[in-house]
Amino acid sequence: MPHNVIGGILYAIGPTILVGGLFWFALRAIFRADKNERAAYTAIEAEERARAEAEEA
Repeated sequence: MPHNVIGGILYAIGPTILVGGLFWFALRAIFRADKNERAAYTAIEAEERARAEAEEA
């Protein structure tokens, strides 16, 4: 347990900052994965549409 004021402040705020950082990294990973998944789905959708149009012609 810290005995000075600055140490006490850091001791109290440190875990909050750590958990906030972990939460930020987790959400960032989720949003990036979603963005990549949407891009892959869009590419597959474009391929399927092109194939369907080629079959109709």
